[in-house]
Amino acid sequence: MSGDLRAVLDLVVPALRRSAAALWQPAGLRERYGRYLIQMHAVLRASVPLMQLAALRCDRPDPVCTRLGEYFPLHIKEEAGHDEWLLDDMATMGLNRAELPSVQVARLTGPQYYWINHVHPVALLGYIAVLEGNSPAPELPGLLAERTGLPDRAFHTLRHHATADPGHSEEVLALLAELDLSAEQRRAVRVSALHTAGALIDLFDALARPERTCCDDRG
Repeated sequence: MSGDLRAVLDLVVPALRRSAAALWQPAGLRERYGRYLIQMHAVLRASVPLMQLAALRCDRPDPVCTRLGEYFPLHIKEEAGHDEWLLDDMATMGLNRAELPSVQVARLTGPQYYWINHVHPVALLGYIAVLEGNSPAPELPGLLAERTGLPDRAFHTLRHHATADPGHSEEVLALLAELDLSAEQRRAVRVSALHTAGALIDLFDALARPERTCCDDRG
């Protein structure tokens, strides 16, 4: 399965990279980075609850669920508190969190709840693989600090994910190679990954637009 997913990711990575690159153009970057932090806080706030739900749904007599029941608690420990880090980064810029997540964030995270509950918790691995397989480049935090004039502490979370996520991505791909998935389970992972990539592109594209059209209820 990991080979299948790598092939899927290879197809979408160029589009993801183009959308991410548009975020970091110098014009208006300081304000855009603040909007990025607000939206990514909404995304990361869902990470642990999604994995907790997936772990709960691994209570069925299924060898795939048995292995996932070992993986999710460990990954929850690795991801716990990252949304709080983002609040600290935002506070450095004088920002508060948005109570109502944007349509783009809901579109990115929401389907995972359905697939976990009504298909199979393994679908969440497609989501995790895309998010952690497209981590920020290690040099990006320093570049953004230079271009925005913001202090280093505004980039704490970004810097962590630039270094930690590539290893986490390899972990989830190794796990997928280990699992003996049915055809339906393989399809669930692929569909989840493709949806996640498309929704992440939509989020990045919305953030790259001027503030008056970014991340509103028009999608």
